[in-house]
Amino acid sequence: MRMLALRNILGASTYQYHTEQTLKTLKATVEGKTPFELKEVGKLKTFAERLGLDSNDSPHEIALRLYSYAQKDFNRKADEPSEIVEALAPEERKRKWKELNIFPGGIYAEMLRVSSSCLTNVDGYYVSLALKAMRMSIAMAYQSQIVNEFCQDILFGLPKPHMMRTDLGVLDPEYVNVLPNGHEPFLGFALIQLARKREWQDKARSVGAKGLRIIANIESGQEMIQRWEMDDVFYGYTGDWIMQEAILASGCVDLFACDMNCSMPIDPKYAEKYHFKLVPVSDLVAFEGVEERIDYVPEEAEKQAAKLLEMAIANFSDRKKNVEAITGLPSQDALVGFSTESIQDALGGSFDPLLNAIKDGSIQGIAGLVSCTTLRDTGQDVHSVRIAKELIKRNILVLSMGCGNAAMQVAGLCKVEAKDMAGPGLKKICDGLGIPPVLSYGTCTDTGRVADLIHTVSKAFGDVPVTHLPVAAVAPEYMEQKATIDAIFALAFGLYTYVNPVPFVTGGPNLVKLLIRDCKDITGGVLDVENDAAKAADNILDHIESNRRKLGLYTSKSPVTVIR
Repeated sequence: MRMLALRNILGASTYQYHTEQTLKTLKATVEGKTPFELKEVGKLKTFAERLGLDSNDSPHEIALRLYSYAQKDFNRKADEPSEIVEALAPEERKRKWKELNIFPGGIYAEMLRVSSSCLTNVDGYYVSLALKAMRMSIAMAYQSQIVNEFCQDILFGLPKPHMMRTDLGVLDPEYVNVLPNGHEPFLGFALIQLARKREWQDKARSVGAKGLRIIANIESGQEMIQRWEMDDVFYGYTGDWIMQEAILASGCVDLFACDMNCSMPIDPKYAEKYHFKLVPVSDLVAFEGVEERIDYVPEEAEKQAAKLLEMAIANFSDRKKNVEAITGLPSQDALVGFSTESIQDALGGSFDPLLNAIKDGSIQGIAGLVSCTTLRDTGQDVHSVRIAKELIKRNILVLSMGCGNAAMQVAGLCKVEAKDMAGPGLKKICDGLGIPPVLSYGTCTDTGRVADLIHTVSKAFGDVPVTHLPVAAVAPEYMEQKATIDAIFALAFGLYTYVNPVPFVTGGPNLVKLLIRDCKDITGGVLDVENDAAKAADNILDHIESNRRKLGLYTSKSPVTVIR
């Protein structure tokens, strides 16, 4: 449990680092020092109001108030309850967390508390360590994740449904190709804004290229493609982190800009062989032998983006002369850009159509698929795709996030045509709304966003406890430390939580019992580690139908009178 808690600290700190960069960018934007703007003033006001902040001032004043409020909450002591969690979490969950003494203070204090507990011969009780990890995960989900994603919405726009090119075929060697890579989208958005200007396209053509393109990658890419629509400059999205070597070996890349997370230590070897510029753009990222770097500073974002474009354009001739590119790679479109707001808009401004579909059994339930990708037990994304197909076959709507989202997009499950793989009830809903059975919902950072959506569904059902809702958390191919704290939060939140591969806890039988059996009686959360996709989907459906019976809803196994 100590090792699991240490992994949780790594995940929480990385999420929080991203959030701090987002808030720095928000503050610098308000001060007029970045190329960005406050795109979603409405979201800014509603978020401020939810937090109990005055929203009657100018957008700039509200944004600065939000910035200060969040920073103060992040830095509360462990014995000072978080105001953000108090404002945003479901009432029933808050009561449970206070009863268990896992209602958190500030995220930094919680990380300090857990890390100090993990020293040799300090906390020697696995249950105590598990509860401390849960407490930290709650702070992470509300302070790090929700604040981060909502502020990125405010800066760069709400995700809204639109088509996006995906997979390796988006790479064309005749263009100067710039690939922002990682988890933070700031320089990626700045690169798009500049590259859309004629002067930069002319610079690219002056060296013999057809033009200049920005190609999205991994989670930075997911942040970008969910919010901004494609054109001939922001051309598409390649895929998840494990596709990185194939992307770099395509011979189409001129510059690989590596922000925090998901750039590989072997990348310099690829840069040398395939003649592209490898540039760290975060002070967290470093490669052996790579000295040239541009660490992101919000106030310098436009200058930094311009420097990156210049480096890429200067690289084009060298890459073309020395590398034989691979062409004819696969590509297809995916429908991306679903968020709580855009789902509600698609339903006519109310969640009633979705709730009615759940009530009448057309949709049995909802699964939040928040996953990485790993080669630990199957090929790349194989298990994630299998799980998603099994879930939609059972009329379970899937919201996909993280690198698992890329798996869904590349596998064709985020196209409307994928409805033909779904069960009859879900297919009918997809037909009626013109949506795929797997909704592209964002990145791993959107775990907090989906928890907030579940809170909304809970209220719509009449403040039904989260533990009674027909929902589940699904991580078919977790890998990173971020994923471990997402799973711990899902258990603290009271969700049925499916993870694969089996976590590194099997050396402690009492811990296995705590996570798989006893947790249900503590927080209401349930952990399942079944590695067969069909059996795992059956287990998820059994849980969902059990909760449907608690709510008096129709189930395929034991019909009852439907609540309307």
